Amino acid sequence: MALLEINNLHVFYGQIHALRGVTLDVPQDKIITLIGANGAGKTTMLNAVSSILDAAEGSITFADEDINELSPHHVVAKGVVQVPEGRRIFGRLSVHENLRMGAFLRNDKAGIKDSEERMLDMFPVLRERLTQVAGTLSGGEQQMLAMARALMSQPTMLLLDEPSMGLAPMLVQQIFETVQEIRKQGVSVLLVEQNAFMALQIADYGYVMETGEIVLEGDAKKLLNDDSVKEAYLG
Repeated sequence: MALLEINNLHVFYGQIHALRGVTLDVPQDKIITLIGANGAGKTTMLNAVSSILDAAEGSITFADEDINELSPHHVVAKGVVQVPEGRRIFGRLSVHENLRMGAFLRNDKAGIKDSEERMLDMFPVLRERLTQVAGTLSGGEQQMLAMARALMSQPTMLLLDEPSMGLAPMLVQQIFETVQEIRKQGVSVLLVEQNAFMALQIADYGYVMETGEIVLEGDAKKLLNDDSVKEAYLG
């Protein structure tokens, strides 16, 4: 039984037909990855799930509920939270204030404090930087903050858009290990990633997108060994 079900999704940017009948499932407690070249439509799909973009056709169902018509903050309230490409932290606020912003839909003070402690245990570098202005953090630290901020809302599903972009290889490894840890804590993950090799290594199932369409899907380990995937995305 899928937690998130996307069926025959069509999205337009003006005259551009950005998504062309995309069908995709994310089961509970799984990491599902969506790989593809720049401009394939991966971010568009995440933005449609988050209700940032409207679907022209098709359905998006989360936990058996149609979320197609909901506003973005209502989608977050349902438990679907996106970590956008480029981190999008609040650069002028402190690390601590950024974390608090992640809990803006919550009013359980003790629970928020508990969540903060868990985030600081998961991302120890943030504990050392709590009062620091977030815009002065390194790229890797900003990515960790963006993920921690998203997790402060206690999501059941995390939409991750290019978490490894622009990071040094050692930090990339750390980010992907964190994604696996997040899944162990009962959060399902839909991971959009250009680093296809790393994404397929940690994912349970993968989809390959080209020009707004799913052209290939399957068990992530099988896709890792698929000749067409190797040639196009794994060098």
